[in-house]
Amino acid sequence: MLNVGAIKEGFVLDHIKAGMSMSIYHYLNLDKLDCCVAIIKNARSNKMGKKDIVKVECDIDTLDLDILGFIDHNITVNIIKDERIVEKRQLQLPKEIHNVIRCKNPRCITSIEQELEQIFYLTDPEKEIYRCKYCEEKYSRK
Repeated sequence: MLNVGAIKEGFVLDHIKAGMSMSIYHYLNLDKLDCCVAIIKNARSNKMGKKDIVKVECDIDTLDLDILGFIDHNITVNIIKDERIVEKRQLQLPKEIHNVIRCKNPRCITSIEQELEQIFYLTDPEKEIYRCKYCEEKYSRK
């Protein structure tokens, strides 16, 4: 039995699709933070079969919920204070995302002007479709 200790203050990302925790670790730049991070991969789950869990012992304000919502809006964010869950946040697809994905259109201005921000707007929440702010190129995960 694996035992990962309780955290005093921070957050726990739960219900992550199995195998996605390392992607989340890098997207959220957790490697650049000076705090304790525990990654549990392929934990047993009655609801999902297998899931990943990420425990981070630092302030919730360091977490970009928009990036997390874009990656997987089914993840549950548990906020911990004094070793207790004080709040559970459900994620949503963000209306816009900055510098998470890149436009694949070779004619887009972002291909030429490298310092421009990569900005995508949510245009179809049902199909989870985002479009580039500059050229309207479609990005879809499905």
